[in-house]
Amino acid sequence: MTAWPAGISAISVFAEDVATTKQFYLDVFELPVHYQDDVSCVFKFGDTLVNILQVSEAPELIAPARVASPDAGARVQFTITVDDVDAVCDRLAARGVTLLNGPIDRPWGVRTACFADPAGHLWEIAK
Repeated sequence: MTAWPAGISAISVFAEDVATTKQFYLDVFELPVHYQDDVSCVFKFGDTLVNILQVSEAPELIAPARVASPDAGARVQFTITVDDVDAVCDRLAARGVTLLNGPIDRPWGVRTACFADPAGHLWEIAK
């Protein structure tokens, strides 16, 4: 069997309001838009593209799987490694982001905090 390639090239997240989610990413992650059209907006996190896709367009990508509603609960969490979790939490608070938890010192030796974007996708910062 051939080994899997290193890294994930792209992740698509579905949003009911792409414009609001785009603005959140601009404000919180301070990244430029990599690509956008009428139904999507892409940001580049290192070598990984995060595609915010209008939920109405998602069935075409994932059929026959179903698109879950935002109130169905979390199914994924993205983790970004940072130098100082507490400092990043302060920056998030200054931007109006409410933490779901943290900063917490986890039993496995990592300090983390978690927040959600406007579409309900969970983001963790960790050191």
